[in-house]
Formats: sequence, structure tokens, C-alpha cells
Amino acid sequence: MTEPSTPLMRQYAAIKKEHPSALLFFRLGDFYELFFDDAKVAARELQITLTSRNKEKGVAVPMCGVPYHAAESYISKLIRKGFKVAICEQMEDPRLAKKLVRREVTRVVTPGTAADTSLSSEENNFLAALAHLGDRVGFAALDLSTGEFRATEFHGEDAARRIQDELQQLRPKELLFGSSLPLFETGTNPAAQRAAPQPRAAGATWAETALDDWIFSPDHAIPLLENHFGVLSLEGFGLAGKPAAASAAAAILYYVRSTQRGTLDHVDRIGFYERQNCLVLDAVTVRNLELIEPLFAGTDAGVTLFRSIDSTVTPMGKRLLRSWMLRPSIDGAELQARLDAVETQAKDVVAREELRRSLDGVLDLERLLSRVTLETANPRDLLALAASLRKIPAVRATLARLSTERLRTLHASSDELGDLRERIEKTIVSEPPIWLNDGGVIQNGINEELDELRDLSRNSKQHLAQIEQGERQRTGISSLKVKFNSIFGYYLEVSKSNLHHVPADYERKQTLVNAERFTTPELKEYESKILDAQEKIVEIERRLFAELRVAIAGEAKRIRQTALALAEVDVLAALAHIAALRNYCRPQFDNSGGEIEILAGRHPVIEQQELSGVGDRFVPNDLFLNSTTHTILVLTGPNMGGKSTYLRQTALIVILAQIGSFVPAR
Repeated sequence: MTEPSTPLMRQYAAIKKEHPSALLFFRLGDFYELFFDDAKVAARELQITLTSRNKEKGVAVPMCGVPYHAAESYISKLIRKGFKVAICEQMEDPRLAKKLVRREVTRVVTPGTAADTSLSSEENNFLAALAHLGDRVGFAALDLSTGEFRATEFHGEDAARRIQDELQQLRPKELLFGSSLPLFETGTNPAAQRAAPQPRAAGATWAETALDDWIFSPDHAIPLLENHFGVLSLEGFGLAGKPAAASAAAAILYYVRSTQRGTLDHVDRIGFYERQNCLVLDAVTVRNLELIEPLFAGTDAGVTLFRSIDSTVTPMGKRLLRSWMLRPSIDGAELQARLDAVETQAKDVVAREELRRSLDGVLDLERLLSRVTLETANPRDLLALAASLRKIPAVRATLARLSTERLRTLHASSDELGDLRERIEKTIVSEPPIWLNDGGVIQNGINEELDELRDLSRNSKQHLAQIEQGERQRTGISSLKVKFNSIFGYYLEVSKSNLHHVPADYERKQTLVNAERFTTPELKEYESKILDAQEKIVEIERRLFAELRVAIAGEAKRIRQTALALAEVDVLAALAHIAALRNYCRPQFDNSGGEIEILAGRHPVIEQQELSGVGDRFVPNDLFLNSTTHTILVLTGPNMGGKSTYLRQTALIVILAQIGSFVPAR
């Protein structure tokens, strides 16, 4: 970067110096501009025009820009490519600034902290961290867009392999680590994000960010977590005595706080988990069984188990089903509770379809909430939240009629949130603009001063017409007009042929080829009133909107608890729907262990393809194995005869049973 030659570019250079590893989106009026190397990178990656400024001074500064109202889509493209973006806003009205407009970075968007509408509704967007303490490695992951937060730790010779399995299974978008932490060959250069702008290394699935080692120290981590969650001890979260896991989790919180604004009220809990609490599926198994993604790129996603049984109707439900599938439960009581709920709904088609109809159209409550607490929600986001809350009473009414313990628990843990919905609907107009600064967001009757200012603004055309008519009569100039532009404000325009009629009290503002523009004390006074009114309208609307957003953030726990309950209701209803539709049966668990018996088992994916008219007819198969008399089964047959299909069918049926689903068997 050359030495800045103007106050604006010196301001840019100072802000860029604070964020060297990010592409700086620098707000200039209605555009975000990028300069120097940032501009070259953005122009290349976004396929936008690269131009320059200060050419006339002999030092051309590379630059490119995007409109502020379309910036999110451009930022999302850069984030998906592994870049970080620092968003620098104008912190005061340029018209009121005495000198240079004050600007500052309001948030830094990274691959792991994105929470915008471009995220896939089916997948989590995890930010992960590794903390190395002695022979233990802590691992934590946060989806900032939903508030899901988890941590664990490993030790021993297989710690590296288990970390790799976690990374491959969770597929985080960004990985944090201490600058001296050995990364167990995670596949990318540990320094990849230190010199920016540089995206993730080729072939990696996540960006990597090195942080100072002190951020991962238990002395820093434990107080940070206790303070965030408002507790005296981490015992209630299962993190007491788990310093490595706590250190990884705290590093994530530190990083999020340093890159985002807002309260993070939706990140209200963290769960410690251990792999022995679930059916362990390593990355190779998940891939070869095609649980979530096809084995071969370009293959139809319908070949996956997830796609073949997913009939959820909410984004939260889709993510929960995916999570259950990647971490099947081995808790007998939990599985029986899920199966009871599925069976009840499979038998009660009326209640099941009522639930599914009520849930259909519920938007992504978790991600709407995250945008509220991160202070990025726009007026339409709040109205979308209210519209989703309006559907909850019908869901709860149906749940109240169903008798299983799990469904009763979900009914009790959900909340209609009617008070919050009513406040949103009373505050926000029914069809608000996307951008708050466009005005017209707040309902009439909410604020008396706002209503008065709006009346003044609405009546301005009538008053200006009166001024115009009065001046025509006073001067005798019938063609005189009152006009406005953003540079000169309001003015009286008089043609050259009528200049001899202009009164002495007219003040000249501008001379044109065929006319001249004037103002009067009366017009200047009214212009000041109108412009002041418009500025105050925007200011009051911004304040009222912020107050509403704070009120919603204050109810984050209620909203998130309800979102979690609705997600589970959706998954259980979807599993019941599939069970009834495809004649699945309830699996029986024998706690004695060591035995598996399947009668007339069918491959769930192939059967679905057959029902869709894509696959060939499938013949059901039996299976019996135990740990004493039937310990081995020899499969023989020609190539492509179905041997591997039989093996995968068995694994998929077991996985379905372990998520609490009915299974394709007799």
C-alpha cells in the first residue's frame, strides 16, 4: 500500500491496519468500497470491475465497490471461498459531519461466524477450536447462527484420529487453534489465515485461524465461560474438571466476541459430550454408507439415507435429523421415548398431519434469533419471527392431545410467546422495507413525536405548492416552480426571460443555461423543518427498532427453547409419517446384547428409489447373528449380486433404530 495522500485514504489505512487479515468493506455513501490489494482480490473473486482513483495525481489507487443494499450476497461469496470480511460503517450522517465522516468496523464476518440468510438450512455452520493441554486435546464447536454449542476432550494415542473424525463429521467452516498447537496433519497450512487476504488451502474443507496461546489457557478460559453463562461453576454443563474442553470453548467465545457485535444471548448453554454416549461412526463409515452425502461427486443426493427418510418441514427439524443420524443414541430410555412418540403419531394420522400442517411454514427460529442478538436482523426478519410464532399455538394444541411422555415434555418446554409476537406486530408495519434507513418501518400510534413528524413530512407537498402559488402571485411569474435536489435542497426556478421580475429578497443559488435558481427566507426555513423532520423520523424509527430488538434478545432463552422443542416435534412427526407411509415396524431392543435379528429387511434407500420408479425391485432379506452360536455369516454370490448392499442394508437399519426411527423390516 502506497502512502495515503488524502484524509479519507489515511482513515482507510488506519482501519485496515487494525484488520490486516480481512478484506475491508469501507462504506462510502451508498457503496462499500475496497482499495489496494483488497480491491484486486475482491474484483477477481467476485467478477466485478476493478478501477482506480486519484489517477490525476499520478498515483492510481486500485478500487472496486458493491452497493450497500446488495452487499450481503457479495460477502457470502467471499466467505464461502474462505476469506474474512471486515465491515466498516459510517457512524454519523455525512450531512452533519463537521469534517471527515467517522467510520469504524462494526463486525468481522468469517467462514465460522457467518449468520446470514445464505446459509444452508439443512446444515450447521460450525466454528470449531482445538486446545492442547498436556496429554489432552479439547475440542469445541459453536454454530453461531443457531446457538448450538458443544465441547469434548480426548487423550491417548488415538487422540489425533478421533479429532480427525470429529472434524470430518462436523465439517466446521473454520478451525481455531493456538499458534503453537500441533494440528495432527489436518490438511492445511497453519499459517493460512495469518497473511491475508488468503483463502483456505486447496482441498481443505475449513479455513484455519491461529490465535495467541494465552487465549486457550484455563486461567483465561474458565472465568470467561462462567461470566458468559452467569454461573459460579461449570459443573452444570459437565465441564468441571475438563480444562482442555473448556479452553477450546472459551477460545470460540473470545473469537466471536472480538469479531461480532451484539449480546450473544442466544448462546445460552453448552453441552459436554462423550463419544461413548452414542454409536460411534467414523468419517469413513459415514462416507461409505452415504448417510448424508453421496459417495461420488455429482451423484443424486437421493441416494443418501438422510435424503431418503427426510420429510421434516422446518429448517430446525432438518438439522436435528441430520445430527441424530451422525450421532445415533445408545441410551435405551431415550430411544424408547422417541419410539413411543413415533408410534403414537404413526397410529394417529389426524393428529400427525395436523402437527405437520401447523409446523409447515415455521421459519428458522434459531437463525432469526441469532440475527436479532447479533444486531443484524432487519425489519422483515422480525416480522418473519412473528409470523412463525403465530403458528405455535396450533402445534401446542395438538401436542396436548397426544399422550406419550416425550410429546408431553415437548409441549411443556415450548412457549407460545404470544406477548412477544403481539409486540412485534404492533410495532412493525405489515409490509416493511428491508432496510431500516429507508423509513416507514414503525406503525403509526407507537410514538407521538414520530406521528407528528410524519404529518409534517406528508403535508410538505401541499405546503410547498402553497409557497409556489404565493410566489407566482407576488412576482407575476406564472412559470415559477419550487423544486428539490440533493445538492441544493429546495429552490425556486425562474426562466431567463423572467429574471427582470425577480424580487430583491430572492437569493441566487445556481445559474443554468436557460434558468436561474433562487431561495427565500421562507423557503429556507421550511426546508430546514422538512429535512430536520426526515432526519428525526429515521432517528426515532432506528431507536424504536433497536428497543424492540433488545426486547426480543431478552427473550432469547424462551425462543431458543421453543425452537428446540419444535425441531424435535418435527423430526418425530416426520419419522412417524415415513413409518406409516412405508410400512416400517418398531424395532425391539434386547439389553442383554450380542444379538441382532432382522426379518424381511429392506434397504431404505433402494426401496425409496423403487417407490419413485427409479430403482429395480428389491427382495427382502433376513439376518440373524449372535455372540455365541451364530457369530459369522458367509455371503457368496457373483459380482454385483448384492453382497455389499446386504451389508449396508444391515448397517442402515441399525442406524435408523438407534435414532429412534421405525425400520424397513417385518
